[in-house]
Amino acid sequence: MRKLILSSFLFLGFAIVLSLAIGSVFISPAELWDILRGAGEKTYTFIVWNIRLPRTVLIALTGAALSGSGAAYQGLFRNPLADPFLIGVASGAGLGAVIAMSIQWPYSFWGLMAIPMSAFLAALLTVFIVYALARVGRTVPTTNLILAGVAFSSFATSLTSFLMLRSTSEVRRALGWLLGGASQSGWTAVLAMLPYLAIGLGILLFSGYRLNLLQFGDDQAQQLGLNVTRSKTILLVAASLATAAAVAFSGIIGFIGLIVPHIMRLWFGGDYRRLIPLSIVGGASALLVADVIARVVLAPQEIPVGIVTALVGAPFFLWVLRRVKNQGYW
Repeated sequence: MRKLILSSFLFLGFAIVLSLAIGSVFISPAELWDILRGAGEKTYTFIVWNIRLPRTVLIALTGAALSGSGAAYQGLFRNPLADPFLIGVASGAGLGAVIAMSIQWPYSFWGLMAIPMSAFLAALLTVFIVYALARVGRTVPTTNLILAGVAFSSFATSLTSFLMLRSTSEVRRALGWLLGGASQSGWTAVLAMLPYLAIGLGILLFSGYRLNLLQFGDDQAQQLGLNVTRSKTILLVAASLATAAAVAFSGIIGFIGLIVPHIMRLWFGGDYRRLIPLSIVGGASALLVADVIARVVLAPQEIPVGIVTALVGAPFFLWVLRRVKNQGYW
């Protein structure tokens, strides 16, 4: 187990080096080391510190947020198909972000802070609507959850498209953002994103025990001393806050919140005290690798990273769906 955990952190380090090295100009690991020590060539130093490093940090934080919140949603709803994309939270947050963008806040720290706040409020509203629509008595059937999520996601996407069409001068930029990617890279975006992620992921990191108790069902969790209503509310708010921060700055990137928690569960087991932090590390690594692929596959043209994750995630989703149907996976 320790070797597997160490391997996950080593892979994150490898993904970070890969993300910093590959681009329009290749920078070798030896040159990267010199730059980090302050002894590198000036042009490469500027590229790394002002272009690639903020992008790498933004992508890693986005992957960590989506994967960590995906693991939390799966535990909260006791449903292996729950992730921010499929249950409509990402689309809802995207709608909130586009509404804030349409106001045309200035590109400053406080202007950027308004976007995730709007995305968070929309994401939170989406969770409660989807949960209310899917709920039957005290249970939330898988089919109802997915159908409600897809329906609300389509509704939010339609409204987002309508708002984009109204602001024709911003259509190309907004479309690129909608497909996922680091369109708002730079240290300002990273700093504006950090407070939301620190709160959201910070709460999730300390919620593993609560999520473990919730797997027994509401009644047994209550008998074991858990305040179920308060715990679920805290988890919903934290996961939605992390998702909204990721969507606000990197667009709608599907399936990372589904794939990574499942892989981590297969490797490390279903204990949420380990699953949440390892999903965060795994999500950061996976999205960094996907971003590198998005940059090199049609170089010098760059494709949105959301296309890469969807090409991998859609078959994986079908595999999970088949597994749930045939084996009663959960």
